[in-house]
Amino acid sequence: MALKVLSALDTAKTQYYHFKAIIIAGMGLFTDAYDLFCIPPIMKLIGRIYYEDEPNQEKQYETPAFVVSLLVGLALLGTVIGQLVFGRLGDLIGRRRVYGLSLMLMVLSSIGCGFSICRTRNCVLVTLGFFRFMLGIGIGGDYPLSATIMSEFANKKTRGSFIAAVFSMQGFGILVSSTVTMAVCSIFNAASKAQKKHTPEEADLVWRLILMFGAIPAAMTYYWRMMMPETARYTALVEQNVLQAEKDMEKMLDVSMSQIAEEYEVPPNPPSYPLFSKEFFRRHGRDLFSCATTWFLVDVVFYSSNLFQSQIYTAYLSKKENMNAYTEAFEVARVQALIAVCSTIPGYWATVSCIDRIGRVKIQMMGFLFMGLGLLAIGIPYYSIWDEDMEDKGKRFGFMFLYGLTFFFANFGPNTTTFIVPAELFPARFRSTCHGISGAAGKVGAIIGSVGFLWASHNKKEKGYPKAIGMTYSLVILAGVCFMGVVVTYFFTRETKGRSLEENEIEN
Repeated sequence: MALKVLSALDTAKTQYYHFKAIIIAGMGLFTDAYDLFCIPPIMKLIGRIYYEDEPNQEKQYETPAFVVSLLVGLALLGTVIGQLVFGRLGDLIGRRRVYGLSLMLMVLSSIGCGFSICRTRNCVLVTLGFFRFMLGIGIGGDYPLSATIMSEFANKKTRGSFIAAVFSMQGFGILVSSTVTMAVCSIFNAASKAQKKHTPEEADLVWRLILMFGAIPAAMTYYWRMMMPETARYTALVEQNVLQAEKDMEKMLDVSMSQIAEEYEVPPNPPSYPLFSKEFFRRHGRDLFSCATTWFLVDVVFYSSNLFQSQIYTAYLSKKENMNAYTEAFEVARVQALIAVCSTIPGYWATVSCIDRIGRVKIQMMGFLFMGLGLLAIGIPYYSIWDEDMEDKGKRFGFMFLYGLTFFFANFGPNTTTFIVPAELFPARFRSTCHGISGAAGKVGAIIGSVGFLWASHNKKEKGYPKAIGMTYSLVILAGVCFMGVVVTYFFTRETKGRSLEENEIEN
């Protein structure tokens, strides 16, 4: 028989606490996107400051490819570890107990990234890499906890929209990151009156301030995270404390104790099989394979968006010799803000509005399909059309339209749904762990996409990169990855729309 407190959660009307939970849970994802997307302009500043004296003219003012890859890879490696460790802790000792810890780690690491202890090049890069790794651990821990907490607070009618709204905070993180970068660079540029090609000494302060600003929104929500009660589902189903779940539910949502109090004491119902047992894989192996594989596939593609940046920056930015350190970082941030406003944020909110009507599986398949088609349209004629004459405004618009379309359908598609589905498919005692495993698989894909394909995409030796397979082959391979996502989703992903979370916990 279903517990009244859980039935009440499934049927509760949307109210103030749900929106509060979205902001509190989403701030970790906001910080994640902020710290990821402030790195491209920061790498421009670091290149100007610490690589000004490079004898090779091609590498002068450029952060070496190896350094960029290492800093990106360290953060993603930390994310893999954070998702596995915090995901498991969320099931073992409770979501609430480790929720604040992941956020505090993010706050302290963001501040640490800004300080980076010293000002010599090697010392700065080593300490920045260390704090980026620690930041990744905190970000990774936030993924399974935020998704699980939101899914366990939400009602079954709008659960998908609520979890998608939490994830959509990434879009605002990208936009705020770009806005802060543009604002700080504009202020310092006006104050210093820097000339072309000039890198003022205080530019070393600019990238540090940008990184540390990311800690402010996260720190502001720390108190509310600590005040959140444990989810009623965890308390009732894992801790077996139904009375405490009823008390927490009464405080949190607009229901009276008489509506949710059980008529008799509910007998304990301990788990009948452990994690990773034969019985676990019999019941949940398919779901775990589906969630981990589709997340891996989409992140390979989504994080390989770095492939396009050199082309976009070449077409839309002024020549390096006509810019100082501030204006170069400003223009990179402006392009990122434009992409966020035109494609990234609309994609997130298309999912929020449609997911509980269309369903997770259909949106995920559609997103993979259109991402793949967009990549083929860019990739096959890449060297004959896009790479040859980006000065042509028509070709430039066509390239940006297709590029924006892939971002739109990533977010109105698998980039969002792969975050949602693992929080809905698994029993409460395994939910956070399985979400963490799925997310960790995704971030392994992100390392392949952001580092591996970045190096593979060059068809000639340039800017520190060796000659490899080139952009056309890289993009065609990524399109193939998208089509694999369609197949895996169709055959293995189960629809969770409109179903109670407890339907996946039945022991027969």
